[in-house]
Amino acid sequence: MAARGHVQDPNDRRLRPIYDYLDNGNNKMAIQQADKLLKKHKDLHCAKVLKAIGLQRTGKQDEAFTLAQEVATLEPTDDNSLQALTILYREMHRPELVTKLYEAAVKKVPLSEEYHSHLFMAYARVGEYKKMQQAISAQDEKLAQTMFLPLAERMVEKMVKEEKIEAEAEVQLYFMILERLGKCVEALEVIRGPLGEKLTSELQSRENKCMMLYKRLQRWPECNALAHKLLLKNPDDWQFYPAYFDSLFHLVDQSWSPPEEGEHCSEGSVHHTVAEVVRFVEERIKGEDGKESRSLRGPYLARLELMHRLRERGCPEESLLGEPLELMVQFFNKFGDKPCCITDLKIYLHLLSPEQHVQFINRLSEAVPLGNQEEEGFAFPEDTKALQRHLCVCQLSRALGLHHSLDVDGKLHLITELKAHYHHGLKFGKNTLKTELQFSDMYCLMAAHVYIDLWTETGDEDMMWQCLGLLQEGLFHSPSNAQFKLLLLLLYCRLGAFEPVVDLYSSLDAKHVQHDTIGFLLTRYAESLGQFAAASQSCNFSLRFFHSNQKDTSEYIIQAYKYGAFEKIPEFIALRNRLNQSLHFAQVRTERMLLDLFLEADIVLSLEESVKAMSLSAEEDDIPWDSMRDNRDLTVFTCWDPKDRYNEHRRQSLEEESMWLRIRSLTLRLLASLAALGHMPSQQNSEISNENGVGDKTSILSSLLSQLNQTLQTAAQMAEKRIQYPFLGPPSTRLVLALSSGSCQCQAAALQLSVHLHELETAAHDESSELQTQICNGFKSIVVQLQEILNKCKGDLLEMKEGKLKTQPSLLENLVFFVETMCIVLWMASYCAKILRPLKTSLQKKKKKKKDANTALPVVMCGFQELTGNLQDLLTQAMEHIKGQETAMTALKLATLTLEGCTQVSEEASFTKAATDKVQSSYLRSLQEVGDLLKKRTETIKNLKI
Repeated sequence: MAARGHVQDPNDRRLRPIYDYLDNGNNKMAIQQADKLLKKHKDLHCAKVLKAIGLQRTGKQDEAFTLAQEVATLEPTDDNSLQALTILYREMHRPELVTKLYEAAVKKVPLSEEYHSHLFMAYARVGEYKKMQQAISAQDEKLAQTMFLPLAERMVEKMVKEEKIEAEAEVQLYFMILERLGKCVEALEVIRGPLGEKLTSELQSRENKCMMLYKRLQRWPECNALAHKLLLKNPDDWQFYPAYFDSLFHLVDQSWSPPEEGEHCSEGSVHHTVAEVVRFVEERIKGEDGKESRSLRGPYLARLELMHRLRERGCPEESLLGEPLELMVQFFNKFGDKPCCITDLKIYLHLLSPEQHVQFINRLSEAVPLGNQEEEGFAFPEDTKALQRHLCVCQLSRALGLHHSLDVDGKLHLITELKAHYHHGLKFGKNTLKTELQFSDMYCLMAAHVYIDLWTETGDEDMMWQCLGLLQEGLFHSPSNAQFKLLLLLLYCRLGAFEPVVDLYSSLDAKHVQHDTIGFLLTRYAESLGQFAAASQSCNFSLRFFHSNQKDTSEYIIQAYKYGAFEKIPEFIALRNRLNQSLHFAQVRTERMLLDLFLEADIVLSLEESVKAMSLSAEEDDIPWDSMRDNRDLTVFTCWDPKDRYNEHRRQSLEEESMWLRIRSLTLRLLASLAALGHMPSQQNSEISNENGVGDKTSILSSLLSQLNQTLQTAAQMAEKRIQYPFLGPPSTRLVLALSSGSCQCQAAALQLSVHLHELETAAHDESSELQTQICNGFKSIVVQLQEILNKCKGDLLEMKEGKLKTQPSLLENLVFFVETMCIVLWMASYCAKILRPLKTSLQKKKKKKKDANTALPVVMCGFQELTGNLQDLLTQAMEHIKGQETAMTALKLATLTLEGCTQVSEEASFTKAATDKVQSSYLRSLQEVGDLLKKRTETIKNLKI
């Protein structure tokens, strides 16, 4: 509550104590003071709003809202009331009410510039860009082009004529308007004219804008001349090389030739032949070669880039530049001791023929200064520059596929060599800080990759345990190495051990948009591996970011308007849209709600109350299917493998993710409609129930069920393809396992039964025998399906075979599917019990009247009693299986402890042992959480008596 200016209005003086109480957090006194004031001055609206703020802050939201609306309906125009209402609505998270407030104020006081400004900012907060006449993102493109933008253009042109444009922001705005109107020629005149001189806040702002406009206008001569002029100034400025080469090839394709007299174009001379461009690049390199100081990389990379482009076009002039192998060796000789050398050369390796690969690596190895051979038979670098060169050669070998082509013994020898180099290199980093990386970390990471190759090829899990141990050791010496953490995180998840992942992910300290780009690494596995508490936490991590983004981007937009950073506004709007349409956001939201239902519905609250608390609607599908964006960063892992099918894998993965999301979203909405059915009063007459909207509820349920069944058919066809993604590629979804376990099919069958149960509720008892038999058969079928899912959970999660630890994480995922399916079956059974209880009561009344003890129970009641008995039996089986697994795992732990006591453990083995302990501990945690949830579900069964 900002301090007010000097007091003029007597009301300001009266309100001052209330403001002070609110500022000091003394809300009760603020309410009392406001009440006193309102007794004397009933029409002092602001006092009423300040009282509402006090009520809101003491948790009395409803009272506060009622008071606020009393004032708002009077459409106040005094500054005090408007500002107080604005503060209150913001605290209530209702910014849309602020717009209504100022819309009314502007109507009453149309000449108030301040109210117009407040209304504008209120629109910005709720994203009403159209109402702001902010044509940057106007939905109606035609309206933007014909009305808003030309209007804005005329307003700015008037300022230009009157020479009122002084600030850089005003020039930026004029440029944006012209650019969006497609008036590129006029925009170019502004940038190149005197107004363009005001663009000074960003380096080369004018040049970049000119270049962009030349490209849009396809003025390739100007584009070429400007690029070559800028490269003369700074031959290392990479952003202008692509423009220089692009423009050359456009000019070649158009057979452009310069005029006979005068300048080539407004920007100066144009290089329009390949020979000229080759000469220009070679001259830049000569300039670097002749320098005494360190050479710049730009010109040398430009030569390789030009060679790549000439080869792509099949131009014979490629030979003018020389032999790619020699050029790359020369580049390595100059820059091999820089960490960027590998990323520079990696993208041009395709210029070498396969026969040259070994020769290339041999030539590079000759340029690496290594010391004398040591005991292990390896020669090591003697300083960090030599280490960097050797490391670069190793990475290039892997990128060329030389590691992959080795046999098992060759790979094992390579691991020994890489580990020896890693341990040797640690001596160079003895004094590094914990936040710094060790010089030799990449050797460790590469050795881990070779271990993964061996595990993938041979299926020998020992390779994976050693890989975990090596990465744990790497993390011990280099606690800030994000690549070690990411790879460990992936390995633990693949092994079905989620517990160690939580700390690894939080130590990555993901910031802002990273919750969207790498959050999938965490949320994909949490629930599926039975760690429900951690799953809730990881979903919350992500959701907190997405929800705060809504508020934050509005503030950024407002600040951008305030400070004239108009160019940033479309970027903020694009960011907001990108996050709202995020695939990950939709997934996390859906999974979070399902998880809450599985953990709480019919345990803490009833299914109906849980659905209501979530404001979950069966009718509404709020996922933007048509505009969904895949924002995952699938390149987050350092990887030297050839990326031949990267785009294809990404596309397939997106299809699979969307399919799984559709199944989960439909399941969630079906549960909401089941809750709506259960919430309806029991009706024996179908006409009445239709009037009450129950008929409508079952039609929604049936429609959603047919959508789910269709989706499951398509999903089954997708699962048949058995797409295998590379280890460091996108993670596969739960889809294939969900279908093979039979859980999706069983869930759909249980939900289908609820439709038949509703039919039974509305049918007359004496006409329902066929329906009852159908329902009883459904009950039996569901029990058989649940038993099959449970059978697929049986087996040992972790066992010792021939002295080696073996894991079967899919058993854990199947167990979680069993739990989820059991929950859905129990909700269907709860609905059934609700229907059968009144039916049984009415039958008992009839019995008493007829005094006939032999009246048989309806078939459906016997079937239901049989169902509850079978469900109880299945839960007992599942809990016994979990107990058995826990006992076996504890025994295994004791056995390894005894073994360990007998033998001396090496440092390397101790890291591996720590990793296996983490996996065992995680399995036990998962089994415990799953077991606890099943125990709670046994209580649900007890309540199903009819």
